[in-house]
Amino acid sequence: MSTLFFETPANPVPENARAGFFVTADGKTLRYARFPATGRPLKGTVIIIQGRNECIEKYFETARDITARGLGVATFDLRGQGASDRLISDPERGYVESFDEYVSDVERFFEEVVLADCRAPFYIMGHSTGALVGLLAAPRMINRVQRMILCVPLLGLKGLPFSNATVRRATALLYNVGLGHMYLTGGPRPKQPTPFATNVLTTDLGRYLRNVQIFQTWPQLGLGGPTATWIHAATVAVDKVHDPEFMARIQIPMLFIAAGSDEVVSTEAIEHYAKHLRAGSLLTLDGARHEVWQEADIFREQLLAAFDAFIPGTDPRTI
Repeated sequence: MSTLFFETPANPVPENARAGFFVTADGKTLRYARFPATGRPLKGTVIIIQGRNECIEKYFETARDITARGLGVATFDLRGQGASDRLISDPERGYVESFDEYVSDVERFFEEVVLADCRAPFYIMGHSTGALVGLLAAPRMINRVQRMILCVPLLGLKGLPFSNATVRRATALLYNVGLGHMYLTGGPRPKQPTPFATNVLTTDLGRYLRNVQIFQTWPQLGLGGPTATWIHAATVAVDKVHDPEFMARIQIPMLFIAAGSDEVVSTEAIEHYAKHLRAGSLLTLDGARHEVWQEADIFREQLLAAFDAFIPGTDPRTI
């Protein structure tokens, strides 16, 4: 087992997993992992693009589910989080200058790791921030990726009293006056985790405690809240993917997954976008919270059934 993984008793590293590092176009070092297919026949590779404040370890269970279907899994910690290079002096602050940097990292990951070591055909599965990154990358991925599953993509924040344009202008002002590194929401990582009863991410106690243990055991993997610059970059990205000319360039078939009880991103924004995208289809998991892959079995079973129906060659009867 590679020492580049950070396991806990409740979250062991999947068998035959491999980890390493690759260097981005601007010189950042990012950690990646590959999980070989355990089922047969072999059907390709799913590239997971993680959400904000996530890490490879949160996807061990999901990797097992997917590899049992004859698909390999490849993923990497986004720049500025997990065990990848942090971008500013305070490692807890969520920071990125532009989501285009994330897109560039996805392209470099394909070039350095996926095309070299993973079996085609390729599929992208993104979560939240990662789903927005996948959407941004879609026009460039037309000759590489067969299909995309975009889970709870960040297309709007839940219950935000201001428009995306207002937030974009306000955060641009903060950046321009030298306050781009300030926390805009949240703050430093709390010393005690949010009680399960008040968490907004999952209804599943076991998976919630598992994820809490990951970050309590390995605090260097976690982040605090996002900075003004990160929020500004997100608003710019949201505006870009809503541009009609951008939407017209998307040709990769996409399945959007929304969570009916999401308190983080706007379910309404996801449903509206999917219905207006020519290549898009939609599934809303009624009652599910934001972290759909960390949710209770009743929701994950629906999610995996949708996965099986959408990814060619995946037949649950053979699992």
